[in-house]
This record gives sequence, structure tokens and C-alpha cells, in this order.
Amino acid sequence: MTKIVDYKNVEIHRKELVVLKNITFSLHSGEFIYLIGRVGSGKSSLMKSMYSEIPITSGEASVLDYDLTSIKKKDIPYLRRRIGIVFQDFQLLTDRSVYDNLQFVLEATGWKDKNEIEERIESALQQVGMSNKSYKMPHELSGGEQQRIVIARALLNKPDLVLADEPTGNLDPDTGIQIVSLLHEIAENGTAVIMATHNMNLIDQYPGKVIRCENKQVIMNN
Repeated sequence: MTKIVDYKNVEIHRKELVVLKNITFSLHSGEFIYLIGRVGSGKSSLMKSMYSEIPITSGEASVLDYDLTSIKKKDIPYLRRRIGIVFQDFQLLTDRSVYDNLQFVLEATGWKDKNEIEERIESALQQVGMSNKSYKMPHELSGGEQQRIVIARALLNKPDLVLADEPTGNLDPDTGIQIVSLLHEIAENGTAVIMATHNMNLIDQYPGKVIRCENKQVIMNN
């Protein structure tokens, strides 16, 4: 298995305050990890450090063989292209259809061939069970459907790592379970997944490795 994330004694600061310290963990291809902890415990900061939105203050940190302690600005877009991000609040462009939302992302990341774009969009929508919804506008979809589109968007560039930040936070329990099931399927197909959540019921139903953010520390519960 390929090592996707490798953190050793990492420390993360926000505005010169320590958010997390002594972070040591690794993640391999196809692994699924839950990131749990109270609001403000550092879950989002840990995820943001993985795509170089927040700098690593000290320690050793690599994601997809990029050294995050010395990554050059020009390399950050290439790192991010290999990471799919799923937001709690969807962040879909409300003025355009599902297809146009996905096309926008592909064109922004360098895709040019119209046929290849169409094939990739169809494949990503199929993967999340939404192949018949490409013509819909976001407001015509339920919350669960919108989140599936967000996951399709995250999968467009066939990422090695998917980071899902509270992806079920705005969904009803049944829909939340469907989304977690989908993320586990993605991991089973070889993509590493880290999902932040505070919903322990989901972890009971779909077990996985658990990392807990607590008292500025990261504790691994297998």
C-alpha cells in the first residue's frame, strides 16, 4: 500500500497559537480514517494543513510525497489537484447546472478536450449514483443529492486522497448514512479517505480507524 499522509511530531499554529501538537500518524491508499473531536478541537486545521492552506510549524509532514514543510508555492496547485475536498456546506455554484459546475472544475484544472470532459463528468456522476441529474440546478436537488454532487466534484481529477469535512453535518440521519457508505466505497476502490465528524453513530455503523483531536493532541484509536 502506498503511503499517502505521513506526519511525525507535527505542530500546527493559527495566529501564533498552538492548535495541535505532537501529531504523529500515517494514512495509506484505500484506508478510511474518522477524525473526531469537539468544535474548535483542530479537525479542520489538521485537514487544511494537508493541502497547504495552513502551514506546518514544526515536525515532519508529507502528503503524496510533497514535503509540506518546504513545499514551494508553485507546487501547491499540483498537490491540491490530487486531493478531493468535500465541504459540509456544498459550495456549489448556484447559477449553473450540475454538469456546468463539474465542467467548471475540470476546465479550471487544465482539461481542454470537450469529449474527455464529458466522459469524466459522466463517470464521476455514475460513481455517486447521480448520472441522471446532470441537467438539474443545485436548488432542484435535495441536501443528500447536493452532497453526492459535491463528492462527484471531489472525484473528478481521480484524487489519491479525499478529505470530507463534516459531510453529513447538514443532512438528516438516513441521508448521512448513505453518504458515509459512499465514502467507504470510494476507500474500498483504493482512494484514501479522511472524514471529520462528531456523529459517533456513523462510526458504529461503518467502523474505521479513528483519530481524536483533544486537548491540542491527536490520539489514534484503532
